[in-house]
Amino acid sequence: MNLGLVLIAVLVVLVVVLLIVAIGGYNRLVRLRAQVQASWAQVDVQLKRRHSLVPNLVATVQGYAAHERATLEAVTNARAAAATASGGGAARVDAEGTLTAALGRLFAVAEAYPQLRASENFAELQRELAATEDKIAYARQFYNSAVQSLNTAVQTLPTNIVAGVGGFRPEPYFAATGAERADVSVQF
Repeated sequence: MNLGLVLIAVLVVLVVVLLIVAIGGYNRLVRLRAQVQASWAQVDVQLKRRHSLVPNLVATVQGYAAHERATLEAVTNARAAAATASGGGAARVDAEGTLTAALGRLFAVAEAYPQLRASENFAELQRELAATEDKIAYARQFYNSAVQSLNTAVQTLPTNIVAGVGGFRPEPYFAATGAERADVSVQF
């Protein structure tokens, strides 16, 4: 056998192996990106569900605590901002954090009104919102897990080479904002 043929055969095998690794890495990145997009869609579905519950909640509280106008307006404005925020960027996360904080203040106000707390309508809305918040928390957790998988693949060898060529970038995590981390304070 000729040394040149052996060298060519080794090079062909090496190119085929590299091609298989590149295709496998690319396909993995595509799957991970699709998982991030699908998990964000689930977060979005739950956030929209929360947005649809808020007007009913505000209307119920309004009947009992009409003089808590500032809190009710804050919730309404935060809901409007969250509903109009688009995409999955920092602006959306901030808007949702502001809504979460406003809802916390609304429930704190409701504690001062025993008739409101005893209202079946309010109790049902509160249960639905609590269930929705649990679903949002789970969807956020799933989204962040998908983002972690994608970001790890984008930043580790050898897929980081394929990611650079294929235009894959790390995605941001859905993190709690300052508004969500702040304590709720209610003054009477």
